[in-house]
Amino acid sequence: MSQAARLLAASLLLSAATATFAQSSEASSPAPERNLWLPALEIIGFDILVNRINYCCGAESDKADYAVTMDSIRRNLHSSWTVDSDPFKTNQLGHPYQGSMYYGFARSAGFNFWESMGYAIGGSALWEIAGETTKPSRNDMVSTGIGGTFLGESLYRMASLVLEKGGGMNPFWRETTAALVSPATAFNRHLQGRGPDTVFSSRGAEYYSRLQLGVMGNVHNTSGNSTASVRNEVQADFALDYGMPGKDGYAYRRPFDYFAFQATATTANFFENVMTRGLLAGRDYKEGKDYRGIWGLYGSYDYISPQTFRISSTALSLGTTGQWRHDPWVVQGTAMAGLGYAAVGTINSADPAVDRDYHYGVAPQALVAARAIFGDRSSLDLTLREYFVSDVGNRGGHDNIARADIAYTWRIEKQHAVTLKYLWNRRDAHYPDIGNRGQTRSTFGIFYTLLGQDRFGTVDWH
Repeated sequence: MSQAARLLAASLLLSAATATFAQSSEASSPAPERNLWLPALEIIGFDILVNRINYCCGAESDKADYAVTMDSIRRNLHSSWTVDSDPFKTNQLGHPYQGSMYYGFARSAGFNFWESMGYAIGGSALWEIAGETTKPSRNDMVSTGIGGTFLGESLYRMASLVLEKGGGMNPFWRETTAALVSPATAFNRHLQGRGPDTVFSSRGAEYYSRLQLGVMGNVHNTSGNSTASVRNEVQADFALDYGMPGKDGYAYRRPFDYFAFQATATTANFFENVMTRGLLAGRDYKEGKDYRGIWGLYGSYDYISPQTFRISSTALSLGTTGQWRHDPWVVQGTAMAGLGYAAVGTINSADPAVDRDYHYGVAPQALVAARAIFGDRSSLDLTLREYFVSDVGNRGGHDNIARADIAYTWRIEKQHAVTLKYLWNRRDAHYPDIGNRGQTRSTFGIFYTLLGQDRFGTVDWH
């Protein structure tokens, strides 16, 4: 069992413990007073739980990494911080999720976004010093503390949206689903008696959700120096756009009052992607009677793994999100550009001695996403991403990653739809010692799509 899987097991233990009480009283209770020590104690307890699960269930060769003593803590307190070589999924998926748990403990205890980020960063530092015997790593502080915050706020708001809206579920399944999305939120809601004051209000945010299940097949694959490739794969994809601009009376006063989230699970390599971006600070604007938008500073966390290579980035970007409406046509979109700290590398390299598993670097990056909605019947989505990971691993090289996602969705009846999807990924790597290397993977698939009650998520301000 990988460390990321053991971390997930620890969070599922927590969510199962709280979901067991999902049918407890829903009576109104006063809003709890904030307790500075509650999230701190929860973070310490969670770190102990993760450490013990890793120690007892991990590989025999890894047990020494979790045999924490006072001597190892004192040594880490006086050690210089490094860039570690833990597995990619551990550092770039497991650690952000661990950070989202730290963040969720504070957020669901009544602390705001920035205060909860402080707890996430503090929890990350605690783990680096006292959760493992290895030297503390600065890359984990970025992925756990900052990436975990961006992921944690998305999970917290999605769990709260389930509790608030329900989606037609009875109270038991509503609580259970929310607990699976954000176990830390469910844990604190149980402590607080699950009154309505413990549900974070969406303030009527406009949102567009969709759940897809289907099959993707290989169209073209240039694996380069990777030995990993599965021709056909089953995928489950969930995506949500929250707080879309244009609704009268909805203001963007808090970080992530607008955010977009997507996660795709696959039979090929567990997660093909986990991505979120949210408005940290900005304002809304309008142009004429047909356009509404927001602009400002966005925070993002991306994890992308299309079988042969992978990239993960935590970034800050300037950008805008808007909607143009001229019935029956609607166009929604986002454009942003910024700077991130990224990890990139080959999956199952055929020559690991030459091309190491993965490397870190500064990453200028950009995104353009557009959705054209045709009445209430269909939509066409296009998302383009690019990452330029510079000075990778201090080797004087660079990686250029490009990704294009095109999807056409046709609504058959009510919330039921069919989606055709094409996905293209390209990595161009150049290093002075090994020259140029390229990897390309493109796939095509068909999906059953369950649209949210909002269908295509058109915002009407007329």
